[in-house]
Amino acid sequence: MSNSSIGMHEQDRSERDKFETELKAILKASDESGILLRVIGSLAFQMHCSEFGYLQAAMGRAYTDIDFAAYSRQAKQISELMAGMGYVENREVYIGSEGERAIFDKTGTSLHVDVFYEKLDFCHTIYWKDRLEVDSPTIPLTELLLEKMQIVQINEKDIIDTIMLLLEHPLGDVDNETINIRLAAQLCANDWGLWRTTTMNLEKVKQLAHHYTQLSPEQKAKVESQVDVILARLNAEPKPLAWRLRARVGDRVKWYKDVDEV
Repeated sequence: MSNSSIGMHEQDRSERDKFETELKAILKASDESGILLRVIGSLAFQMHCSEFGYLQAAMGRAYTDIDFAAYSRQAKQISELMAGMGYVENREVYIGSEGERAIFDKTGTSLHVDVFYEKLDFCHTIYWKDRLEVDSPTIPLTELLLEKMQIVQINEKDIIDTIMLLLEHPLGDVDNETINIRLAAQLCANDWGLWRTTTMNLEKVKQLAHHYTQLSPEQKAKVESQVDVILARLNAEPKPLAWRLRARVGDRVKWYKDVDEV
């Protein structure tokens, strides 16, 4: 893992409440304005893991900002909404990203909001098209998993969020409170690079889960079992010729974007 200290520090209940309360206020305002915002990042995992969400604080995983997925057609409305709630937009980010990302900071506070339009584009690209309507108030569980698994230099905070997700939710071929591994397998079958990074990181999750004293032996076994099922499904999915040709090249050619390139 790289920069494992990012998002990793003790955070008291009042500080966590500040983020959670602000998130609820933004979601309420967006719903009332007819704006489709879906939560991603640490708070999304917290919202979707009612049973195992306590692990974030127990393992020292802190909130650092509030992240959303949205459609670009509502970018203007989102900017107006955030301004009305006391946020100032960094227009250079929006212009520099060609409308793919917006950053807002709340005056007089440490609150920071990141909005990703149409896709999350870091080491690999995870698209939102027709998917933000599938779940609420977060992106679907499959995209939550891939949001973490697409990070080549994965951080400890991402490992913790993934462990929570795997403990909390079953695997299946649908989206309803289920990690849709059929969709994950299809996406990885269309992109060797995404498959390579995802399978690499799933192995890391399985290995590192055994080092957390906050997890019981049964929980560690559950994480390992969940990972093994996902890996088997990703590997069994039929792959097109282009995927198989790229697989022959393997790691000899770089298969991902560096985050600082984005």
